Amino acid sequence: MVSEKTGRLATLALERSPWRSARWLVIAPHADDETLGAGALIHQAAEAGRLAGVVILTDGAGSHDHPDLASRARLVRTRRLEAGRAVRRLAGDAAAPPVFLDWPDAQPAFPGSMAFEATARRLAALCRERGVDAIAVTGPDDPHCDHQAAAQLARRAAGMARRPVAVFDYVVWGAAPPRSKLRITTRPLRAGLRAYALSAYQSQLTPMFGPGFRLEKERGLRAASDTLYRRDAYG
Repeated sequence: MVSEKTGRLATLALERSPWRSARWLVIAPHADDETLGAGALIHQAAEAGRLAGVVILTDGAGSHDHPDLASRARLVRTRRLEAGRAVRRLAGDAAAPPVFLDWPDAQPAFPGSMAFEATARRLAALCRERGVDAIAVTGPDDPHCDHQAAAQLARRAAGMARRPVAVFDYVVWGAAPPRSKLRITTRPLRAGLRAYALSAYQSQLTPMFGPGFRLEKERGLRAASDTLYRRDAYG
């Protein structure tokens, strides 16, 4: 929460916070965002037996141009395999595979649309089935349409879950959310683990699919811990 005396944003270690025993669901707009923004959370929650799962919102096909449908399908398959590998490196071989929602990359559904509401219902059901207490997702201030849509979707699903589900923001490409009330930090990952998980994404790190998006690997490795932002301190 924000201190009335200092105006500073309160920071709590996850293991000392009200969500230390929460079951966490991590929602990533694209395969690799979960490692960049929430890799330490995934690892810490999995170690404690509190990882409810990882959800990938888009198919990831927009990172490269494609000469034909076969090329596009191959990239989608590759990114699925890469995501599974990255999650296992962070959470262990017994981790549940990611759930893929397959929205078209950079073409998010709008709140209120049939596709958006159907996906929100699916996520709400997942929250009930897996006993989710908290969702970590990219924030609505992140400068990418899919990241913003993921934030909207998480909040809609939490409201439909028929159980208390807190929503936290994590940052991938943007700045810290300006309207946060509380900040939570995870334990640091051991040296090299985030880089090892991120190295699963060869489609984004190398020219294996030709010219296209190239992941700035160093940018995602600056912090050993993850920071989660809560817009309502305990709501």
